[in-house]
Amino acid sequence: MPDFLSPPERSAMMAKVRNRGTKAERQVRDAVWKAGFRYRLNDRKLPGAPDLVLKKYRAAVLVQGCFWHGHSCRKGQRRPGSNVEFWRQKLDSNIERDAANQGALKGLGWRVFVLWECELKQGTETLVDWLSNERSRINATV
Repeated sequence: MPDFLSPPERSAMMAKVRNRGTKAERQVRDAVWKAGFRYRLNDRKLPGAPDLVLKKYRAAVLVQGCFWHGHSCRKGQRRPGSNVEFWRQKLDSNIERDAANQGALKGLGWRVFVLWECELKQGTETLVDWLSNERSRINATV
């Protein structure tokens, strides 16, 4: 299927795709903040600049869009019909980069939480529950 947009039009459209501050990220940030946890955003000192970094808990949170990061759900397995080879390479490289960054974070002793766009509600609740348990554990040892 040919692309119906000219290269400059396609470029302008793709430039509008956000990679930080997405709706999903804002939802996770709001839930974590409301639960009383403080964090840093996109800490570039860590591999992959995780979306949320909770240093006190050595937790890195990655909020992944299903399409862009190749999740196993229906939306994550969908591929564009035009420029097929470009998209295959692009999405495969995203998946490889994600795995490398997660491995590097774990190697540095960080806990990595991946929250998928399609599982946001349940995943966010699980994250907040875990952080609450960690807070209780840390406070009990003080």
